[in-house]
Amino acid sequence: MSESRKLTAILAADVVGYSRLAGADEDRTLARLRALRSDLIDPTIAVHHGRVVKRTGDGALVEFRSVVDAVRCAVEVQNAMLDRNAGVPPDRRIEFRIGIHIGDIVEESDGDLMGDGVNIAARLEGIAEPNGICLSGAAYEQVRDKLKHEFEDLGDKELKNIARPVRAFRVVPNPDTARGPIVPALADGKLALPDKPSIAVLAFQNISGDPEQEYFVDGTVEEITTALSRMRWLFVIARNSSYAFKGRIVDAREIGRALGVRYLLEGSVRRAGGRIRLAGQLIDAE
Repeated sequence: MSESRKLTAILAADVVGYSRLAGADEDRTLARLRALRSDLIDPTIAVHHGRVVKRTGDGALVEFRSVVDAVRCAVEVQNAMLDRNAGVPPDRRIEFRIGIHIGDIVEESDGDLMGDGVNIAARLEGIAEPNGICLSGAAYEQVRDKLKHEFEDLGDKELKNIARPVRAFRVVPNPDTARGPIVPALADGKLALPDKPSIAVLAFQNISGDPEQEYFVDGTVEEITTALSRMRWLFVIARNSSYAFKGRIVDAREIGRALGVRYLLEGSVRRAGGRIRLAGQLIDAE
């Protein structure tokens, strides 16, 4: 079997507490992971020119031509996961840990990657926080002056089965994306409305009868929210705030008062095979 060596950026990721999630509801957990891969993870990897080397049940090993691309991909996925976990009970959330390294690796004839470069990325993923991204010192040197993200020096780390200590850095989360969903506090029972039309897109119902579609539905709502946000004449509430009401039975007027908006958009999504049925209802919350 022939092999070759090359310098490449490696991203290793896995699900925090996967055994616990699978033990509680294996079918649902696997369905949610498949939906995440098809709707979020794989498209994001492709956009940043990555290649999935292999999947490891609850995780994946991905190579990139550039560390900058690897970090951008990781940040985009983690930020999207914060949005998608909004309103989900903590014990049911799917959260990833990600490790990134650049090094000289061995590529087998079947495309698999081997060597210390791969092992270091995997070990860095193991010391990352839930929803966190951990970089080696070598990877950090490639991005420190090219990305606007903040990095925290974690010092030298002894990693399992790695001969020498590895300098590690973590990506410091943006405070605006790191915080959980927030329901604005009411002032005198009501927030003042903006001086232009205002709307909040609430979580849509998944009426497919298939839990695998839950993340597809959340992704659809995210796309609708993003599209509406591009309209300068329209004030759109951030998705994190809207999703604080997911799964709750609350009067529309109360939601409007809490979020400070005039209109609410709610709806449902049914996906079966290659067909999608989306229904929406615009509500005047006054």
